[in-house]
Amino acid sequence: MKARVTVMLKNGVLDPQGEAVRHALGTLGFSGVSGVRQGKVIELDLDGSDRAKAEADVKAMCEKLLANTVIESYRVEIL
Repeated sequence: MKARVTVMLKNGVLDPQGEAVRHALGTLGFSGVSGVRQGKVIELDLDGSDRAKAEADVKAMCEKLLANTVIESYRVEIL
């Protein structure tokens, strides 16, 4: 079983990497981009077949390690 975790900065948290990407896109001629938020995607290969347990385990992983929940939000998908 696979899980995909998407981690993004929460709204209102300054995203300097996203701003750098937005600026670079503008210098490359893509002037229609008014904002960029950059995040990360983490894919996990999981043992077992219990989807509910897998989702609970991955959420615990996010809370303890994969996301800084003070400034980041996350979304878990069990694939």
